[in-house]
Order: sequence, then C-alpha cells, then structure tokens
Amino acid sequence: MLGRIEQNLRISTPWGISQGSTVYAEGVASHSTAGHGGFKLSAERNRKVHPMLRSEGGWYEEDAEWAIVAITFPHLVTAFERRCAAITIKDSWPDAWEAISGTILQPGESREKDRRGFEQAHARDWIVVSAITSKHASGFVETVATLGGKRGPGTEERRFLVPSNEYHVGGFGFVIDEARHQLYGGPSDFVGRR
Repeated sequence: MLGRIEQNLRISTPWGISQGSTVYAEGVASHSTAGHGGFKLSAERNRKVHPMLRSEGGWYEEDAEWAIVAITFPHLVTAFERRCAAITIKDSWPDAWEAISGTILQPGESREKDRRGFEQAHARDWIVVSAITSKHASGFVETVATLGGKRGPGTEERRFLVPSNEYHVGGFGFVIDEARHQLYGGPSDFVGRR
C-alpha cells in the first residue's frame, strides 16, 4: 500500500556493498548488506532532516537511525513504524525529541535521559562493573566497583561483597551501599584476580 519498490542495486554503502534495496520514495532508499544496512537519503531529502539528527552524508544505519528517516518522512512508513520510531528517538536522542516535539521527557520516557540522570545522581558512588557468585563467601556476590561506574585505564577499582538476595542489577548498574556492603580483599573468584 505504501508503494515501496524492491531493487537490486549494487552500490557501496558504509556497511559494504548493497545486496538489495527498497525504494520508499524518490531519494529515500533502504539498503541491505551482508552484515548491516540502513537508509540513504538524497541531498535534497537529507536537508529536511532536523539539524540535531542529520547525518552529513545522508546515511542512516538500521539499528536506531532508521527512526530518524521515519519521523522525518512519516507518510512513507506504517503507523506501527511511526510508533516504534518515536520510542527509538526518545530513547536514543532525547534532546532532539524535546526540541522537535516541544515536550519535556519525564523519567521513564527515555532510556538515554534516564541513564544521564542515573550517572549524575551516582557520580560519587561505587557502581558495580563486574560481579560473580562467590565460592569463598557463601551467600554473597563478589563485585568489582568503580566510582560512577567508570571504566578504563587508571580507574580505581574496589571489591565488595553483596548478599546474593540483594544483588539485582538495575537498568544502569548496582549501586554499592558502603554502610551495608562489605569492602572485600580476600580470595577472589574472578579469573584475573586469583
């Protein structure tokens, strides 16, 4: 009903040679490759994309950026695709969604915005970055935590024991409560720490 046309164009994409394409409209085509894919917009179509979301080359990968194409050209997609696109934009690019829609996303409406809030609220807390059930301390999970959950060379790490029944990873990580979770320096179940 949307008039999409399947074509076999062998063009180069950021993900390899296109093995097939679907033309949604003049200047809007989706390409599939052996490993990935996405949309290519003509220069004219790409200028219609909101500046906060616009890709300089007009390529939009299929995992999340497809939603940018869908919200820019809603008449080219189904109602279901529009709903999915709105969720994807809110989760991935909340600032752009707020600018485009004129609405402020509330907690729970954007994974990215919620992640930022979590990181800000817990920047000075020890956040678990790795965990394993302890064989040395029965009923506990041995954890490795860093301040704010940061990773990388030079990052200070501390080990804590957390009761197994308490250890539940939330959406962005488990926050150590230094008053309740024991700092641990004993034998480790982590292979690299033995």
